[in-house]
Amino acid sequence: MKRSTVWLLTVASGVAVANLYYNQPLLAEIARSLNASVQQVGYIPTLTQIGYAVGLILIVPLGDAIERRRLLVILFTIVAGALVAAAVSPNIIWLAIASLAIGITTIVPQLIIPFVAQLAEPQERGKAVGTVVSGLLLGILLARTVSGFVGSIFNWRVMYWLASALMIIFAVAISRLLPKSQPSVAMSYRNLMHSLLVLIREQPVLREAALIQAMEFGAFSVFWSTLVFLLENPPYHYGSQVAGLFGLVGAVGATAAPLIGRLADRKSPRRVVGIAIAITTSAFLLFWLFGYHLWGLIVGVILLDLGLQSAQVPNQTRITSLVPEAASRANAVFVACFFCGGASGSFLGTYAWSKWQWHGVCLVGLCMLTIAWMIYFKARKTPPSVLQHSVSDSTETQLDERF
Repeated sequence: MKRSTVWLLTVASGVAVANLYYNQPLLAEIARSLNASVQQVGYIPTLTQIGYAVGLILIVPLGDAIERRRLLVILFTIVAGALVAAAVSPNIIWLAIASLAIGITTIVPQLIIPFVAQLAEPQERGKAVGTVVSGLLLGILLARTVSGFVGSIFNWRVMYWLASALMIIFAVAISRLLPKSQPSVAMSYRNLMHSLLVLIREQPVLREAALIQAMEFGAFSVFWSTLVFLLENPPYHYGSQVAGLFGLVGAVGATAAPLIGRLADRKSPRRVVGIAIAITTSAFLLFWLFGYHLWGLIVGVILLDLGLQSAQVPNQTRITSLVPEAASRANAVFVACFFCGGASGSFLGTYAWSKWQWHGVCLVGLCMLTIAWMIYFKARKTPPSVLQHSVSDSTETQLDERF
């Protein structure tokens, strides 16, 4: 695998996943523009992440059965159209539907990660995945910075127009620069869907990693979906531009992905996950105690993003190694689960803010992390079971028999 290919896929992942997060610093402006309440506008990030989870389950498994370059180009083109629909939204319902469509089609990073994991040498898999995940998380964080600036200088609609143009540019770049890949299985769509159930049932490591990451990402979304409301109120009185700048602060933690990947290669990935949960928990304790002090928010954001990344890299490395021929499908289950956690966090965060303000937000985040700790300590310590028959080697008849 060429270094240039890795960097192309890393940047593509970051630019694509950013579509999910442009809306968060703009929620207050969107609410004023479309005459919507805080609770109504809170559905925008929630539906975007629900759409992402739906796309992961329905589309990402195709990465094992369809030539990836072609699939990526198609998806980049479709999401460009969904972004245009969001840009011209006349009301909150239209924007909600467009946001759902954006989520469903912005799943290209989760086709890219298992592709990179399969091409990399086993001893460098964590490093390779960490590089792509660093692009992914930088895209998540810098999306808020970019949209905050664009929203303050122009308006929220301009951000969606710019994002659509970026999708077209990368559709062209992928079609010209990414080499063709060979599908790893020849399987009908129905059996691809059935094989997801096989993986969930027979891979305890996949279940553990997915549920822990769901709670981690849920807590992450609790914070980021409500930060703009905290900053608009006393003692801060800041706007969307400053809310977006916190994405740059979080990028400090995101740059640690390759280092975390190397650590996961050398040490126990599961141990790294435990450290990650502790880091994220400390972030929310800081938010609770010092959230009304700027330094407390800054340090907390660095810890929050470092904690999320410290969990995601080893978890994703673990699950893509379980059944290499089914890497896209295992990744689909994993990411769909943790984005459902993210959608829950966005909804619960905005609801907690509307009822109990900042301390309610912190309490919701700590509750989600408590669940992560419970899953971590309850997980079986025995070696994980593996599929007795490789999913890729199973014929359609064999899969039908297993169901």
